[in-house]
Amino acid sequence: MARAQLFTPALIAASIIILVSFGARAAFGLFQIPLETEFGWPRTEFSLALALQNLAVGIGSPLFGAFAERMGDRRAVLAGLGLYVLGLILSTLTADPLMHQLLQFGIGMGLAGTGLGVLLAVVGRAAAEEHRSMALAIATAAGSAGQILFPPLTQWMLDRMGWAEVFLIFAAMLVALVLLMPMLRAPRMASHAELVESMGTVLIRSFRDPNYTLIFLGFFSCGFQVAFLTAHFPALVTEMCAPIAPDGLLARLGIGSTAVLGAVSLAVIGIFNIGGTLYAGWLGRKYRKKNLLALIYAGRTILTAAFFLMPITPASVLIFSAGMGALWLATIPLTSGLVAHLYGLRYMATLYGIVFLSHQLGGFLGVWLGGALYDRFGNYDLVWWIGVAVGAFSALVHLPVREARAQPLAA
Repeated sequence: MARAQLFTPALIAASIIILVSFGARAAFGLFQIPLETEFGWPRTEFSLALALQNLAVGIGSPLFGAFAERMGDRRAVLAGLGLYVLGLILSTLTADPLMHQLLQFGIGMGLAGTGLGVLLAVVGRAAAEEHRSMALAIATAAGSAGQILFPPLTQWMLDRMGWAEVFLIFAAMLVALVLLMPMLRAPRMASHAELVESMGTVLIRSFRDPNYTLIFLGFFSCGFQVAFLTAHFPALVTEMCAPIAPDGLLARLGIGSTAVLGAVSLAVIGIFNIGGTLYAGWLGRKYRKKNLLALIYAGRTILTAAFFLMPITPASVLIFSAGMGALWLATIPLTSGLVAHLYGLRYMATLYGIVFLSHQLGGFLGVWLGGALYDRFGNYDLVWWIGVAVGAFSALVHLPVREARAQPLAA
């Protein structure tokens, strides 16, 4: 019976949608060098495209959240899928960097509709209260499963076909997700007091709450670090990692170049993130979420600093990927669960979507600065240390958060 309450149809459908949409997104960094090679772009151009994608996800998340709460979850997801597919198809028809940047913004808006802001709210409403933290963790971990599958698969395809053909394959996969729409249904679970509150009243109450502000600010570094690594870590590994020994273990496993290692590193992050995210969801049932978030950000800060202070070797890349993977999206079930706990389920999609905007503002800066500072200095040193600094900030800013639930004004 407990298992049936946890694995609802909505959880299964949302997890598959997140797996495909986030998996494709996680592989976008692998297109950086092929596009540079084909069109002769400086790294800033494609970095700006991915940065705009991250910004669009942030802008679109509260908008799609509000749309879902007024017009229905499935309509919001269908609209997101349409934008995502259209952006991928049109990207294959242009060589102009400005058009790629505009289309990546459109893809980002599509990702907002198929992303965590809308789908975690559906999962949260469908889950029993005692399973909610774990259900949110499972849906989040599905994004990691996509990160395991898509980067190596994408690199395999890029070795055999052009980047445009890979984009079209991604579009076909997304179209197939329409078949899951009948499963994506959840009751509007909320107390009577929450139901009679208007969205404007809830937003004003949340914006006046310093805890909401602290959560918003703390989520910035998560987006900065995750987006920077997703977009630039494969290129960093390709260019800065020590060569792979031709007769070593990695070569015998089929990892014969640092380019392949860069793709594999994203998969390693995804593998370890599944365990880390599920464990964070389990811990969120037992301990204060804000303390767990502070520990996760502190762990990220120490790990990223230690990695860059040591020589970058194939072994250190894999160790760093495993450690960062354990902390990668572990923040999301805790942050979304904290928003649901403090402000209720009625407008969770909108409230979490606004918090997620901070995450994506960080993502925009992480991706864009990565390319801009690389073109200026020829390395990633400065942006890496900025990532360390914002991680330390997030560890500190979560400590004053109070987890006492705000009472609806109508009560």
